[in-house]
Amino acid sequence: MTIPVDLKYTKEHEWVRIEGDVATFGISDHAQEALGDIVFVELPEVGRTVDAGEACAVVESVKAVSDMYAPVAGEVIEVNEALESSPEQVNTNPYGTGWIAKVKMSGDTAELLSDDEYNTFLEE
Repeated sequence: MTIPVDLKYTKEHEWVRIEGDVATFGISDHAQEALGDIVFVELPEVGRTVDAGEACAVVESVKAVSDMYAPVAGEVIEVNEALESSPEQVNTNPYGTGWIAKVKMSGDTAELLSDDEYNTFLEE
């Protein structure tokens, strides 16, 4: 299982890459392993305003259908439309081509976990 050191994480197993006021996010390697083969991703709508912790997307695997929660508050400015035809990218490259959406942040990131904190959380 991979936990990149340059990202932040949530206890709901999302990762976040923060660049200026834009947060790109997806599900962690741990989450995609637990879900199994991803067969469908329902992306959030561009222009939608989300609160941190709000359900904003759905990931469907052969095992389960799971809500995905916005890791930060803000406006959805871009979604990964490639997942509509190739949802398996969430499995094969969760921190790269498997990203879900980008949000222009309007809130803080204090609740996000560092890589070390996320690793400790997984071990609990």
